[in-house]
Amino acid sequence: MKKKAFSVFGGIKENFPSGLVVFLVALPLCLGIALASGAPPLSGIIAGIVGGLVVGFLSNSNISVTGPAAGLTAIVLTAITDLGAFELFLCAGIIAGILQLILGFVRAGSISSYFPNNVIEGMLAGIGVIIILTQIPHALGFDKDFEGNESLFANGFNPNYFTELFAGINLGAIIITVFSIGILLAWEKVPALKKMKMIPGALVAVVSGILLNFIFKATGSSLAIGPEHLVSLPVPQNIDDFKNMIVFPDFQGFFNPKVWIVGATIAIVASIETLLCIEASDRLDKQRRITDTNLELKVQGIGNLISSVIGGLPMTSVVVRSSANANSGATSKVSTMIHGALLLICVLSIPFILNLIPLATLAAVLILVGYKLAKPATIMHFWKLGKYQFIPFIATILAVVFLDLLKGVGIGLLISIFYILQGNMKRAYYLSKEQLDDADEITMKLAEEVSFLNKAAIKKTLKNIKPNSVVTIDAKGTSYIANDILEMIQDFANIRAKEEDITVRLVGFRTSNSYQDYTKDKDSHVVIEHRRAM
Repeated sequence: MKKKAFSVFGGIKENFPSGLVVFLVALPLCLGIALASGAPPLSGIIAGIVGGLVVGFLSNSNISVTGPAAGLTAIVLTAITDLGAFELFLCAGIIAGILQLILGFVRAGSISSYFPNNVIEGMLAGIGVIIILTQIPHALGFDKDFEGNESLFANGFNPNYFTELFAGINLGAIIITVFSIGILLAWEKVPALKKMKMIPGALVAVVSGILLNFIFKATGSSLAIGPEHLVSLPVPQNIDDFKNMIVFPDFQGFFNPKVWIVGATIAIVASIETLLCIEASDRLDKQRRITDTNLELKVQGIGNLISSVIGGLPMTSVVVRSSANANSGATSKVSTMIHGALLLICVLSIPFILNLIPLATLAAVLILVGYKLAKPATIMHFWKLGKYQFIPFIATILAVVFLDLLKGVGIGLLISIFYILQGNMKRAYYLSKEQLDDADEITMKLAEEVSFLNKAAIKKTLKNIKPNSVVTIDAKGTSYIANDILEMIQDFANIRAKEEDITVRLVGFRTSNSYQDYTKDKDSHVVIEHRRAM
């Protein structure tokens, strides 16, 4: 079965609503991260535009969105302060882009296959908690510092931020938040509204927030919210103003050893965050498409090169925007490109209108995104899977919230490895691509214990199976299979096998796992020859 070639103009109708939602989420984040990084405000917008249009076009990820990342805020702020000029820092961004290109060519992206699903899901849930906590101040009208939604946690959890929260509550902002959440929920739950796919609920919420505040001001109400509670985008009065807002690199920075150290640091951190986000985005993709992570590193390198040359911040694939993209119904990378195009068009043409948007409305959008990432059903799912899945999952959530993303994932990985090392680890059965090309009937005999460390080998084997094949996956001698592997086999059997006429025979799987449901779908191309009760 031939894969359809990507078309820039294909899927615009289906993906415009999700692209619009991502644009509304990305706009304040791009500005906030730039300000929190001590960089010019427009540098964050430039990174968002390049991430949407350039990276979005070149990447083969259908869900992930690239832009300035809060995880780099502390590095950027420290580097700009240490180097003394943003122009010198831009040289470090160019170096980071070159190093990411090299990492892509040496195939460093394959390490993403070794991230277990419970850690990835814990990371997503932790980010969901962070989104909710950081948007509560905006939702309540406490906008003393405009820092975006993630930067509060750039250096770890800061509880002192909330000590003044309730002293600065704005009733008008609360009304707008509640009204916006009501609109968003209605758009998801009311059948008649759900059919209006070309009019996203987020857009209706934003327009309603602007109108409500206009009514508050027109009536002289004390509920009216001021500029400190609105989006704050630079408004150039003429071409010269716009040119003065763009900063270009000072190439003398390439002779400064500190610039090279900063560039290498950004390349490493940005690459790890990107790989984590790509793995998470593939999990959010309803079609379970697999992203080429080596290509993604190359694309990120190109994006950082271009962004730095024209005065933008360094970027990564980012979970918050990617989650908003997936939850809004994106089906392809066209959605990411639409968000980049909207950033470019609106910043050039209507910044004064964007500056009317209440932060409370955007907070409502993000709070619902955060809830979907950290909903109680996800926590209960891992609780039911047992301590080997739940403890790394919950530890990752807590560490991401109270420390930072990279430390949280590192702690979750260490705990997962600890549990895995308690048993005997054996490599799963693996077939080379040449063997797969020469065979119409393939047998995969799984080892006694199949952990997430075997994920890369099994994923590669399944990926290389050609259409119209007959595949037997034999688990008769297997006493333990990680949930990651079970889900991956399930996705292969129910989605790809169906699309490419691959017949899958599952032998020796337990009756208590999810494969018992396959027999209910006659079109699933799955044949269970034997099951044993255990």
